[in-house]
Amino acid sequence: MNRDDGRGLKEYLAERKTVIDRALAGYLPGEESHPPILFQAARYSVMAGGKRLRPILCLAAAEAVGAPCGPILPVACAIELIHTYSLIHDDLPAMDDDDYRRGRPTSHKVFGEAIAILAGDALLTEAFRLMTRRDLMPGMPPERLLEAIGEIAEAAGFFGMVGGQVLDIRSEGEQVDLEALQGIHRRKTGAMLRVSLRAGAILAGASPEQIDSLSNYGEQIGLAFQIVDDILNVEGDPALLGKETGSDAARGKVTFPALLGVEASRLRVQALIREALYSLAFFDDRAEPLRRIARYIPERKS
Repeated sequence: MNRDDGRGLKEYLAERKTVIDRALAGYLPGEESHPPILFQAARYSVMAGGKRLRPILCLAAAEAVGAPCGPILPVACAIELIHTYSLIHDDLPAMDDDDYRRGRPTSHKVFGEAIAILAGDALLTEAFRLMTRRDLMPGMPPERLLEAIGEIAEAAGFFGMVGGQVLDIRSEGEQVDLEALQGIHRRKTGAMLRVSLRAGAILAGASPEQIDSLSNYGEQIGLAFQIVDDILNVEGDPALLGKETGSDAARGKVTFPALLGVEASRLRVQALIREALYSLAFFDDRAEPLRRIARYIPERKS
């Protein structure tokens, strides 16, 4: 991939997204399963689009250490199921109370709150069932799979995404300093991005040094991704975002632009991207997709 070729990144992301979408469609039970509304609700949210960034990072981490990404596709897709469950629950009236996600009505607006909650619960559970399907990953060493599943569970739960979401909710309307804000988002957003890379590297048989480097890369881009999200909530285009802007300020949420200002937040993103790229310094051209993804984060509009 040419480092200066923006089309190269777009093509890479589009190709990987196609592979992931096809796999997700095959892994999920069909809408004719009983009770149909549950499976319709699950597929509605999973197949609603999205960048598929987390599973793409998982596959790219394996490629970066010289392994084929095909054998880890079920785990990459399981990470996307966990991400989708979190979005369904985040959109609920008890949480962010959003009416639109990716340009479409949110799950609870279409299926009702109870079915939306249960569809999210089912997707989280299905993710772990998918990761234990050895028929889909023949030849995968069990110890690698167990380690990856354990790390994904930790990143999704008390000490990762869920814990970060609780801290975020509890901070609304409160005075929060920069260190605390970074801590919230390293858990709420960053943990699942970071573990996507770690899981891909672990399953690929990476060395401890490679895993640590990819982990640091993930930590930096995870925080950068959240800061850009905060900026887009202030000045993004709702048509591109697929949802309304200004919701953070309306709820009294502490964000990087509110704490630092928009320009200082942009500078913080650039510093994080530099650190992320430095983490990949000893990787060869097989890590170029990860470098391109990092450089893309400050430029994204959705």
